[in-house]
Amino acid sequence: MEAVLSGDFDHIPIVDIRGLASADPAERRAVAGAMGEAAREIGFLYVRGHGVDEALFEALLDAARRFFDQPLAAKMESYIGGSSNHSGYVPEGEEVFPGGTIDRKEAYDLNLDLPEARGEAPMLGPNRWPDLPGFREAASAYYAAVSDLARRLFRGFALALDLPEDHFEPYRRRPPSQLRMIHYPFDPAAQDREGIGAHTDYEFFTILRGTAPGLEVLNGRGEWIDAPPVPGGYVLNIGDMLEAWTNGAFTATTHRVRKVAEERYSFPFFATCDYG
Repeated sequence: MEAVLSGDFDHIPIVDIRGLASADPAERRAVAGAMGEAAREIGFLYVRGHGVDEALFEALLDAARRFFDQPLAAKMESYIGGSSNHSGYVPEGEEVFPGGTIDRKEAYDLNLDLPEARGEAPMLGPNRWPDLPGFREAASAYYAAVSDLARRLFRGFALALDLPEDHFEPYRRRPPSQLRMIHYPFDPAAQDREGIGAHTDYEFFTILRGTAPGLEVLNGRGEWIDAPPVPGGYVLNIGDMLEAWTNGAFTATTHRVRKVAEERYSFPFFATCDYG
């Protein structure tokens, strides 16, 4: 990846992370170096060579489509307001970002499913599961695969910071990482408003897979840079917690989802450490 001055980027770099699984420490450090450069200068990168089975994503996408295609009354049976640990259906208009605009999206939020841990720490506990055949199985399998990817990426970022590879492990015994299944409906006659307003993510980093363009990243010149899906790849962006953990060495960059030109599904996984 070519070095760029902070704020001068006009595209999101691609990093192949297969080398993180290499037995050769030099290969692992080379990948970590590319990850770290993107994290410092841009706060965003695409990752390829991640090892997540495409069939798991296709099953998740199918489950999401079937859920969001239901009438509102059926979806509200899994309303997030009935959850003890922020899991369930989030209807359109529920969330408002700074500036007061209402996002044009609906979502289903899932966490580490630990019914026995209810109340032990924020976000720990049971998921709310809709009464929809195959939904739980598809979401759970995908969650497990992306959790494993997150573990490898934590090790890569540790190396990028000149720390031992297992630096984050003691803080990740039961991390309540969240998977959001987001649906951006398309209605050409609807009011012109963004899918999600400008913001930074709050966790350590986000691993994102989307089905259509819409994501934009703000560079230092105040320009919105397109971050469309890359076939077979994920978008990875630094969150507020990792920026704070690194004393600002890594950058949590502002981004948004513009008004979509077609129906769009997005699956951000907010990778984190333990809350308590």
